[in-house]
Amino acid sequence: MNYNNAKFLTSYGKFEQIPQSTCAEIAFSGRSNVGKSSLINKIFNRKNLARVSATPGKTATINFFELENIHIVDLPGYGYAKVSKAEKAGWNRLIGGYLASQRELSLIFQLIDFRHPPTADDLAMVNYFIDGGFPFVVVLTKADKLTKNQRAERRTALLKELPCAEDITIIEFSAETGEGVDDIRGIIEEIANEG
Repeated sequence: MNYNNAKFLTSYGKFEQIPQSTCAEIAFSGRSNVGKSSLINKIFNRKNLARVSATPGKTATINFFELENIHIVDLPGYGYAKVSKAEKAGWNRLIGGYLASQRELSLIFQLIDFRHPPTADDLAMVNYFIDGGFPFVVVLTKADKLTKNQRAERRTALLKELPCAEDITIIEFSAETGEGVDDIRGIIEEIANEG
């Protein structure tokens, strides 16, 4: 699979604008500033296929990218406090509408900052995926920011913090070092080959 051929397709700010899916979709979910854009850029060997912003809550649209026979879907970051209630409600409708609609959603990569316990919003998303029967993988971002001992501590803590943690595929990822990229690509390729 040639990741360099990935291209940006389009963005939607309202759920009603999103057309029916025409192929398998892989979504990326996570709170604001967890590193979704950096992860997408790293997977596709690109500097700014997905726009990286220093301002949390910047992605307020669902962004679609095309990679051969699949679509990569970048969901808006959630949980950023400094946006209006109306904006938050809009994001919730957008994300909730997308997830609740009949789409060819093959997998969700749920990003969680490795350095900290999952937020209430992270846990709400994981529980939503479990309850809804969505296939998902947890990606622990910013892995390079932790020492070996800190990582071991966080791994142990996550077994208690994350519901059904022992049954979830968990990948440790760093946009800086590229750790975890091959694992994520392997999963994407499996899905593309099924399509």
